[in-house]
Amino acid sequence: MDANSANTSGRQSHPVPPDAWEQAEMRAALATREISSVYRLLRKHGVSQRQIAAMTGQSQSEVSEILKGRQVMAYDVLTRIADGLGVPRGYMGLAYDEATAIKVVGAADGQQAEEDESVKRRRFLAHAAQVTMGAAVFGPESGTWSSGPAKTPAPGRIGMTDVRQVEAATRALRSLDYQYGGGFCRDAVVAQLSWGQQMLESNGTEMVKNRLYVALADLHSLAGWTSFDTGLMDSARGHFANALDLAKQGDNHPLVANVLYRMGRVYLHQDAPNDALKLFQLGQIAAQESGSELAVAVLCANEAWAYAMMGNEEQATKLLGRSKDEFARADLAEAESWVKFFTETDVYAMIGTVHTVLAAKNAEHTKYAIPALTKAVESYDDDMARSKTFMLSALATNHLLEGDLDHGAKVGSKAVDCAEGIKSERVKDRMRPLQVEAERRRNNADARDLADRLNSFYAA
Repeated sequence: MDANSANTSGRQSHPVPPDAWEQAEMRAALATREISSVYRLLRKHGVSQRQIAAMTGQSQSEVSEILKGRQVMAYDVLTRIADGLGVPRGYMGLAYDEATAIKVVGAADGQQAEEDESVKRRRFLAHAAQVTMGAAVFGPESGTWSSGPAKTPAPGRIGMTDVRQVEAATRALRSLDYQYGGGFCRDAVVAQLSWGQQMLESNGTEMVKNRLYVALADLHSLAGWTSFDTGLMDSARGHFANALDLAKQGDNHPLVANVLYRMGRVYLHQDAPNDALKLFQLGQIAAQESGSELAVAVLCANEAWAYAMMGNEEQATKLLGRSKDEFARADLAEAESWVKFFTETDVYAMIGTVHTVLAAKNAEHTKYAIPALTKAVESYDDDMARSKTFMLSALATNHLLEGDLDHGAKVGSKAVDCAEGIKSERVKDRMRPLQVEAERRRNNADARDLADRLNSFYAA
């Protein structure tokens, strides 16, 4: 083969026009990792399926399936596609170097394992109080939560387009978390964060930088939530601490409230309702400063949950009532995006959840839990598969507590059906009470079948 032939071959192996990656529609598709849209846009540029397959190392049938809408979320596949096509990795929020890739894929929790969990909770509470009550952010404490971001190239100057890319990626990844669980998308979230974090060093107007602080705070919050969902508690704590600092720097009280709410949920999950309550109460301060009734409703509902776990029935019921009142007053259309997840369905879900906790000690509460949980289950769609699984499991538990073993077993089986399609350690933990109640009723055939199925689910 002569030199001209070799050059021609080289050009044919990368037939994508250099400016293709800079067009607005393509940048939007790359930012949200909609690979099917990327491939369709390449086809418009005259790139064939065969050429896409050759560049990405995929079969033509794989390319065809992606063109038809199949999602690509595996980190290694995304990097192979980016490198094969010649996409700047940052456009897809992917790590540029081996160290970052190891951090994304490895992200172990072992580094702080020797420190007692109660000590870690107290440290976070102290930090949260300082941030919420007006202490300076980005102080010496900030760097102790997690290792610094990898030094990867970032734009020298950023504009709103760059920030909107971070926001769009966060929305897309949050939808995947709701539907499939944190284990499905956490690596992609951390990879996006590794890129986005670099922009803090870039130049930009004050308006752009403030919006970037808020966008990265929200992305850190999502990283914390997906880490929590996969059982990586130290990583969750680190991301939530960074989210608090950035939200405060961006002067966004609703987001501060939301981060405190999420970390409080981590502590509820760890059976530390006292510490959770303190975070929810700090969140309440931020929520009230923001003037958001919806944020206040979220915090009140979760305070009720904490009180229920502490056995304080009176306070739990009182705060549920306040949550409903605040929700009724809230202007949902004008609410900040970070609290819009809390809909009427979630109000029912929280009522059902709180009364389920109380029902463990007083079965009378099943009469309040069952109708609320039933309403929540009926209202959640497939986009909220994890939340629906939580509610099905709680509903089944209440039916067993009430003595309706046949129906409880049927609902419990539906909960297992849903759980099997979700990558979430939290789902497994939240279904433990159902397993306990089913085991207690092994003398009943339906309950025994459910217990056996749950045991198989946990063994898988």
